[in-house]
Amino acid sequence: MTVLIVTFSQDNESIPLVIKEIEARGEKAFRFDTDRYPTEVKLDIYSSDAERVIITDGEYKLNLSETSSVWYRRMRYGQKIPDSMDKQYRDASVNECRATVRGMIASLKGFHLDKMSNVERANNKQLQLQVARELGLITPRTLTSNNPKAVKQFAQECQQGIVTKMLSSFAIYDDQGRENVVFTTPVTDDDLENMEGLRFCPMTFQENVPKALELRTTIIGHQVFTAAVDSQSLEGATYDWRKEGKALVKSWQPYDLPEDIEKKLLKLMTYFGLNYGAIDIIVTPDDQHVFLEVNPVGEFFWMEIYPPHYPISQAIAEVLLTNKN
Repeated sequence: MTVLIVTFSQDNESIPLVIKEIEARGEKAFRFDTDRYPTEVKLDIYSSDAERVIITDGEYKLNLSETSSVWYRRMRYGQKIPDSMDKQYRDASVNECRATVRGMIASLKGFHLDKMSNVERANNKQLQLQVARELGLITPRTLTSNNPKAVKQFAQECQQGIVTKMLSSFAIYDDQGRENVVFTTPVTDDDLENMEGLRFCPMTFQENVPKALELRTTIIGHQVFTAAVDSQSLEGATYDWRKEGKALVKSWQPYDLPEDIEKKLLKLMTYFGLNYGAIDIIVTPDDQHVFLEVNPVGEFFWMEIYPPHYPISQAIAEVLLTNKN
């Protein structure tokens, strides 16, 4: 049987790492790059008594009846449709690609890592924090608002100051298509006096939690891999380690997560019906573990390529091939 991997052509090392582990077990993987559909990849979906779904990528062809599982990872629907196309028509084409691909994935039988409906529900950050609190995890005080007065009051209540972040995955792209991610940022007094922009876009504010370490806990099934980094060792990473991610990439170390925290995180995964999740946690100077969020399709590759060299792709391959967590 074959594992279908749904991603895009510029995805990172995660894809070849998992494909290598699948092939090492004598099985096959088929990569479907959503950004190359419909311009380079063909997708035929026959809906009748004899249902068939066929993906053709150059000389490679896959009848999806041969698939045993699907890894739903990164989507870039219709990204290679020419920008020169009339915007209304291009938007319509991208939307139709999105509907087609998502419908195809939703109709696939077999094991999903993870079901789209579960991923989409888990991506609601307010719900994540609510469930985490109910499970006994510590979470930061949080306000999402378009009301400057509420934000100013919230800032007064948080003695350590506040930071702001985006609920959605948001990035700005330059003329060369390079991605500039919007990171977690401290809110200054000047910011609090200039919040007119909130009437155009709500933002999320959190109390600034003091950091001794930052953790990335990657869960695959019932396997838990936790690594720690001293983000405060670099000035640029004070509020968001990702801002200095490349500089810190070799600085992660194995970390023994307390058993009670681990159990609560596994319950969180069960609640959302997730087999995979990348979880961000702050360890405070007084050794409290503060849950920030779980990303249902979060990154892991650097923790495998560099220390602590966790066998995460191996764990993903095993779940995809055995359909067991």
